[in-house]
Amino acid sequence: MKNCKPFTLLASVLMSVMLLTGCGSTDTSSSVSSSAVQDGYDVDLTQLSSSMVYGQVYDMINNADSYVGKSVKMNGKFSYYKDEQTGKEYFAVLIADAAACCSQGIEFVLKDSKIYPDDYPPVDSEITVTGSFDWYKENYGTYCQLLDAEITDIGDIPQS
Repeated sequence: MKNCKPFTLLASVLMSVMLLTGCGSTDTSSSVSSSAVQDGYDVDLTQLSSSMVYGQVYDMINNADSYVGKSVKMNGKFSYYKDEQTGKEYFAVLIADAAACCSQGIEFVLKDSKIYPDDYPPVDSEITVTGSFDWYKENYGTYCQLLDAEITDIGDIPQS
């Protein structure tokens, strides 16, 4: 039994070293960002799986300051809302999670003056939008948006 103590001590030290080095931080964001930049966007959500894109949008919403000014490409369902009290119109891309039970959206503001509904796709159309990430406060909320946005692709249009 006395001979087991050195082995136990050595095993404990090795396990501790392995745990500490295994939990070390490796910055993978630079490799992801550099590949995205090669495609022309700092954040290209069109290249991610449905669960990854939902997580990325969640991070963009909750850590908005770290994304300000970054070029973003995303696709999802087109959404429109008009605040009847103020008359302000809001346009967004909605992204569903992997189970398609929940969705998050990012508002976009087109770079050229456009008139709704003439210059926009039908609501619930699959669209791809690019723009520069920003956020703003309105009333009691904080909202994310893509500025100088362009709708680069209109996919499936819902049947009436």
